[in-house]
Amino acid sequence: MSNHTALATHDDHTVATDLPVQGMTCASCVQRVERALSAVPGVTEATVNFATRRASIRYQPSVAHPEAFVQAIEKAGYEVPRLREVPSSDEPKRPVAEARAAALDAAEAAEQTSIRRDFAIAATLTLPLLVLAMSHGALPGTDSPAARWVQFALATGVLFGPGVRFLKLAWRALKHRTSDMNTLVSLGALAAWGYSTIALMAPGLFPHAEHGVMPHLYFEAGAAIVMFVLLGKLLETRARRRLSDAVRGLVGLVPKIAQRVRGEQFEEVDVSALRPNDLVLVRPGERVPVDGEVVHGTSAVDESMLTGESLPVDKQQRSTVYAGTLNQSGALTFRVTRTGEGTALSRIVEAVEQAQGSRAPIARLADVVSSRFVPIVLGIAFVTGFVWLALDPTAEGLATAIERFVAVLVIACPCALGLATPAAVAVGAGRGAELGILVKGGSVLEAASRVNSVLFDKTGTLTAGKPELTDVVNLTELSDEALLSMIGSVEHQSEHPVAKAIVNGARARGAQLLPVHGFVSEAGFGVHGEVNRKVVRIGTAAWLARAGVDTTSFESEAQRLAKRGRTPSFVAIEGRLAAVIAVADRVTDEAKIAVNVLQKLGVEVAMLTGDRKATAEAVARELGITRVFAEVRPEDKARVVAEERARGRTVAMVGDGINDAPALAAAHVGIAVGTGTDIAVATADIVLLRGGVGALPKALELARQTLRTIRQNLFWAFIYNLVGIPLAAGLFYPYTGWQLSPVFASAAMSFSSVSVLLNSLRLRRFGRDA
Repeated sequence: MSNHTALATHDDHTVATDLPVQGMTCASCVQRVERALSAVPGVTEATVNFATRRASIRYQPSVAHPEAFVQAIEKAGYEVPRLREVPSSDEPKRPVAEARAAALDAAEAAEQTSIRRDFAIAATLTLPLLVLAMSHGALPGTDSPAARWVQFALATGVLFGPGVRFLKLAWRALKHRTSDMNTLVSLGALAAWGYSTIALMAPGLFPHAEHGVMPHLYFEAGAAIVMFVLLGKLLETRARRRLSDAVRGLVGLVPKIAQRVRGEQFEEVDVSALRPNDLVLVRPGERVPVDGEVVHGTSAVDESMLTGESLPVDKQQRSTVYAGTLNQSGALTFRVTRTGEGTALSRIVEAVEQAQGSRAPIARLADVVSSRFVPIVLGIAFVTGFVWLALDPTAEGLATAIERFVAVLVIACPCALGLATPAAVAVGAGRGAELGILVKGGSVLEAASRVNSVLFDKTGTLTAGKPELTDVVNLTELSDEALLSMIGSVEHQSEHPVAKAIVNGARARGAQLLPVHGFVSEAGFGVHGEVNRKVVRIGTAAWLARAGVDTTSFESEAQRLAKRGRTPSFVAIEGRLAAVIAVADRVTDEAKIAVNVLQKLGVEVAMLTGDRKATAEAVARELGITRVFAEVRPEDKARVVAEERARGRTVAMVGDGINDAPALAAAHVGIAVGTGTDIAVATADIVLLRGGVGALPKALELARQTLRTIRQNLFWAFIYNLVGIPLAAGLFYPYTGWQLSPVFASAAMSFSSVSVLLNSLRLRRFGRDA
């Protein structure tokens, strides 16, 4: 079975799937796989990530089938690792993220083992060859005929032993009427070996041989090319495995075994065997295997991997538990609600994988260059050889021409160009996941790096999202606790959100709820009831005035509270004004920090809300926001976003991912504040899983740092080739005497790719010092 898995539905006609691809060695391979996939009927888009070795395909399921993609990739000369089925047909498959990670890990491990073996053989044969060839007679016997034949034997062992992998891949590319890195390596190594073999076996073809001057051999160049390229590939595979550390870490949070409850019995089963409605026991110290709802027990569960909150969350009957979270104190029995890729953790892993497999728009230049690079290099190499031969048509000139030809071929491999963008995107997206910042792709990272205008929803984004009792102005001789006992007792009879906020605030301040008689609620005005044989009224000034209560002396206090974004209410006890209380949706500390940091970064901040203008402006003043759009409906928020874009701004919209969906979709970057809920993950381009809106500056800074790394990678990849090719061709030799031997060219080529990967991996340190 192929390991194709539909990841997301784009619309009614297309779906997306991912496939791992093995055997790609450079950016030219990426182009070949993309062309093969795009040629499959029904495919609307195909992109291949060289760094993560994954193909992302969008297609029409009524026309194409994923098996056709596997066949297209294999026909192009590459491999698709297969996922194993769960043995029993009655049991569901293990989560796709886990199975895909396992398949890729196995394929990567096998490739690394193979490269390590070939490199060991190549190094064992090449190092003595380098000693023989580069001693130039300094060591006794190194310039004898026997030593020349030893060089031949060693070089032949390297080229047609470990080097066969490059020859086979080059031949495969030739059969597909294309060329790639393997073409350059194979031509360079074969040219050096072929010339040297002729010079060894038929020295009479070279004029100076008849005078006892044997032609120079370049066996060490051909062998060194193979050895250094293998070394580069070995370092590359090791570094590449670190690109997906974040995904492996998330997948590793899910335990392999679960305790399923059957009546009074417990049985250990594989997590993949769990189904919805199964009962599962989780003991203290164990991780929750799947999502579910608690049916028995109480405990505290560490959910920091989802929320980033260090304090554990209390769980009791009907509480929701999530896969990968850590049970700390008591035993819990829960009913399974979601398994496999349906769990919150699997959806996060899936989103990270999609992001790591995507491509940033800045990569287009590198893609265009890489697709045409190899044919251009071949042309430059042949021209270089002919020019040097024309300048000196002697045997020594031929040797020099071949040396320059080989050096150009070897140094110009486009691997670094192909890795420049996807490596940085993979590390950036992975590091974001570790920080609780879920970024959906390279294009999102690039857009977020350019954001200079952020529009915030108010409720639930800048504020806590629920009203709280904020002010109590006590006008009686009663203690605040006694007064709040009477107020809270009456409000406890109401279901209004403001009433609940007052009750919770009263309880938090130590008030005890008392019996209430004769409770009456008048919608839009207030409530009243009898507590301890005293009539308590809570409501608007006009409503209390109708009951004969004069509130004019404290109207200014109520207005002061209203200007601060509070909602004031008057309290009367036995017909006398007793208190002014106020509730408000508090601004969070995280919001204050986020707005302050964004403004220091030069980002323009504005607030969008459907709330009243006075309340919105009060909240904005507290946060230091000067631009406020109040009393706007969801569709109006999208219009404001469009107007901001029309001003030439790069806009990020920050909301809760539900009622802000139109605005999130209209912005360059939609950012949701949430804990991995379905709607948040589906709607937004970036989801802040931890720290609320306080994580926003870090998300934008991560995007900026990732784009900075991409630019550094592209700069050095381009500069490397712009300088390296003329140097290898000998263009600077007449003026400076500089030239580059094939041996050093092969080393430089190999380490150019590794340097790009290492530069990208620096992103893993992002935020660690914060």
